[in-house]
Amino acid sequence: MGRRSSHTPDQLRELILEAAYAIIEMHGLAGLSAREIARRIGYSPGTIYNMFDNLDDVVLRVEARVLEALDTRLASVLLEPSDASAKVQALAQAYLAFTHEKPRLWNLLFEHHLPAGTELPDWYQQKLEGLLTRIEQAMAPLLPDAPEAERKRASRVLWAGVHGITSLSTTDKLSIVTTDAAGRLVGDLVSTYLAGLARRS
Repeated sequence: MGRRSSHTPDQLRELILEAAYAIIEMHGLAGLSAREIARRIGYSPGTIYNMFDNLDDVVLRVEARVLEALDTRLASVLLEPSDASAKVQALAQAYLAFTHEKPRLWNLLFEHHLPAGTELPDWYQQKLEGLLTRIEQAMAPLLPDAPEAERKRASRVLWAGVHGITSLSTTDKLSIVTTDAAGRLVGDLVSTYLAGLARRS
């Protein structure tokens, strides 16, 4: 790694985030520390705090990259030609696949907590809302006459259920509940929920 003067601030921020991403991907959040980041990039730990507010700030930026990668995956599903029900199914299965490909990074989104009294920044909230909007877009044709609030609630209820299955699956707890594969459970949940919505409509 080059000397301190060989990197611009933007380059140094990128080095820090790349190192943090790699550490979490390999060891999870528990393996992350300013000292380990510094060791990997060849700078002192103090350099990290010159570039970011604190370690939580670094972690949030890594989380943003995970959310962006997931959003890209879901956006590609929405471009595929299929009916609305099939598209919702495909989104759910894509979400499940993503969580298994990057389990430690995905778990980071739920393991990391900011100090009490600290709110998530607006840019982070916007990324979360963007992901949920993908689901709402896919489900909108299935609820053409429903108020916006009802469509939003329906999409979030369904995704909370999908998230529950993926969470059990990625933490190896699903076998306690059932011997069925996570993909089958996700498929059953989506089809049953969408059928229920159709009957209500």
